[in-house]
Amino acid sequence: MTTVDTVDTPSRPDVFGAARLGYLVVESRRLTDWNRFGADAIGLHVDELTRDTLRFRLDDRECRFLVQRGPAEDVTAAGWEIDDHETFEVVLGRVTAAGLPVTEGSAEEAALRGVERLWRFPGPKGIATEVFTRARTTAAPLRMRNTAFVTGRSGMGHLAITTTRPEQLHTYWNNLLDLRLSDRIVERIGPAKLNIRFLRSGQRHHSIALADVAGLRIDPVRTSVQHVNIEIATLEDLLAGFHRVTELGFAMAWSVGQHTNDRELSYYCVTPSGFELEVGWNPVVVTPEREETWEPATYQGISLWGHTPVGAGVAALMARFQAAVRSLREQEETVPALSSAALGSRR
Repeated sequence: MTTVDTVDTPSRPDVFGAARLGYLVVESRRLTDWNRFGADAIGLHVDELTRDTLRFRLDDRECRFLVQRGPAEDVTAAGWEIDDHETFEVVLGRVTAAGLPVTEGSAEEAALRGVERLWRFPGPKGIATEVFTRARTTAAPLRMRNTAFVTGRSGMGHLAITTTRPEQLHTYWNNLLDLRLSDRIVERIGPAKLNIRFLRSGQRHHSIALADVAGLRIDPVRTSVQHVNIEIATLEDLLAGFHRVTELGFAMAWSVGQHTNDRELSYYCVTPSGFELEVGWNPVVVTPEREETWEPATYQGISLWGHTPVGAGVAALMARFQAAVRSLREQEETVPALSSAALGSRR
């Protein structure tokens, strides 16, 4: 089994359980499509702030997704909520000790993200890492087609990232937030053998999934994230959303199915920017009781059932997959300053 090579430092504070994914920032020129996708297909609450800015809500937070006009067609930043100022200082201290540049976000940036203040530093795959301690909430009622989403101390969901350098990315997240390994999956999709590791920051089964594209010298996915996950509260809303996505003409990547490791039921659709959105229901929760005895396992295959290609054969799906292959000259960003084994210890 592959491990992340780190150095044990008993005096190092463990911040596991004190951080969670709070929001995502997306850059896109397709705001009209994003508005229709978010509100009409997925059924999220959408606030159209300006001609160039959309925000999506899942709960009482002012912002869970910020979509801003720009050319990237990708996730450009991930905001991590830290429990308290003491833990925040520990996390920020790790970043500054590694020599990474840290900048405070402007008051306008913080307001758009629905937080009081934020600090930003480089993250893997070109996704800026942003940290904050206080999110802004609103009493304005949610206007959405769903009953509710599961957020709270589990955060807003998870990110799945393909990588040719999984050790460096795993070490980055370990050194930053002491994420723990939940389990692994081995799967083959067309020409690619995926070795996927699932990292949790608390009770949510995983906040980061890292897919090692074994046997390929390049990352086959154009976007920095392969998919983003959000968790819906009822099975009825999950199925209704699946039908809305298809009826409104948005691309469905994978049909409803159930995962082998966290047992989540979900479907995957394609966002207007090209990365996928997974809408899931009822995954395994790593409660404090389970945490005491949890041992990572390795599963063969992503799904127990379902998750089959929708609207296209496997050959067509793989043609799209291969068309996204990046130039061999492009180097994957791994943030070496925080990917050093000497900075921390893995739990």
